[in-house]
Amino acid sequence: MKTASTVEKIGGTCMTALGDVLNNIIFYNRTGNELYNRIFVVSAFSGVTNLLLENKKTGEPGVYHRLVKQKDFHQPLEDVIDQLQEMNKRYASLGLDLAVADHFIEGRINQAQKYLEDLANILASGYVSDESILQAAREILASIGEAHSGFNLYNILQNRGINTTFVDLCGFNDHRTYTIDQRIRSVFKNIDTEKTICIATGYAKGTEGIMREFERGYSEITFSKIAIAVQAKTAIIHKEYHLSSADPTLVGVENCVPVGFTNYDVADQLADVGMEAIHPKASKPLEINGVTLIIKNAFEPEHPGTIITEDYVSQHKRVEVITGSDKLIIIDIYDPLMVGAVGSDLKIMQDFAEFDISYIFKATSANSISIAIWEKDFDKKLITRLKGDFETVNMEKVAIVCIIGSNMDQPGVLAKAAGALAENGINIKSGGFALRKVNIQLVVSREDYRNAIISLNKAMSFA
Repeated sequence: MKTASTVEKIGGTCMTALGDVLNNIIFYNRTGNELYNRIFVVSAFSGVTNLLLENKKTGEPGVYHRLVKQKDFHQPLEDVIDQLQEMNKRYASLGLDLAVADHFIEGRINQAQKYLEDLANILASGYVSDESILQAAREILASIGEAHSGFNLYNILQNRGINTTFVDLCGFNDHRTYTIDQRIRSVFKNIDTEKTICIATGYAKGTEGIMREFERGYSEITFSKIAIAVQAKTAIIHKEYHLSSADPTLVGVENCVPVGFTNYDVADQLADVGMEAIHPKASKPLEINGVTLIIKNAFEPEHPGTIITEDYVSQHKRVEVITGSDKLIIIDIYDPLMVGAVGSDLKIMQDFAEFDISYIFKATSANSISIAIWEKDFDKKLITRLKGDFETVNMEKVAIVCIIGSNMDQPGVLAKAAGALAENGINIKSGGFALRKVNIQLVVSREDYRNAIISLNKAMSFA
């Protein structure tokens, strides 16, 4: 198998601005053979997967939920064809052959419809579990979005005279029982990447089901697996924004800076509180295999972006990122029998594991343990279980703010943070950090979240 110099992922918002993708990513500072030896892994155009599954933010149902309720899904699929073909018209000026592109997506959705009809019939029979059938339906529907965007980019490049290979990992016409890794290796083994640009779908079909484990974050998993398979030295993610020292929508673009350099440990800390530079299960293989990851702003091609490596440690002690979330619930478990007793924490963790709930923050005292979880994971049955095991269990909706950096173990950081919050009337409800001090976590009231991020961003030095 030929190695590729870079594997690059293009997010959905960026893909929708396809003219900028061509100018700022594909062709930027490259001509002739310099265009080749790159693999681009593409997400669906913005909003398309929402039509097929459900709106990621609002939960508004898409085609998938017609199947869930065993209702007719044929007209909704026809509507999707119309919407995607209407979307195709936006890119005709870039060189997209509308007749070819419209024919491709209509054929792909019609093929998907046949598979979905078979699944619906099996589901109606009552002989198999709903879960396995519906999961297969999600896989089929999700794959349509990446096939659509990937084919369009491939077609435009071909029509511009660029040798381009469409790497369709959706497996619609390949029924071999491959795992995702096997499918990727099988497809790429016969491609000479040095002589072509590869446009690969962010969805990859496999026996394990890529959505079963990763849901809507699957395109980064495909991206990571391809980078490992072709032994890329560099992996690049093109986003609509920089990986910044704070959320520009909260603090203002003028009040934050690109991180520039950091390590995979910091990337994991960011992912843990929902500010993903990359999905943690995509980053780990890259880290283990020594692949350098770069996060770039697709709309500022001249900027080198943020470079993430395994061993980077800032030469100067500094904070790199202020982030957090206001979508948490803290559970405080109190029992006077905890003090000096062995196993109280173990019992709590066993209860959490039984209900498949992970936590992102934990603090302890002699007879109480406070644990913060994502609000979306909250389960009343867990609370009932904990109340049966301990004297008092209280819950509160909260926010967490985090001070993160690869080298910030210095006197005064915590004091500066606490002082900045106090000056703005923000009380710290709980807090903590591990010995390595890459992430200082402070729990505050949910209504104080925005002000806390702004206050910390003003107080900390990112230079």
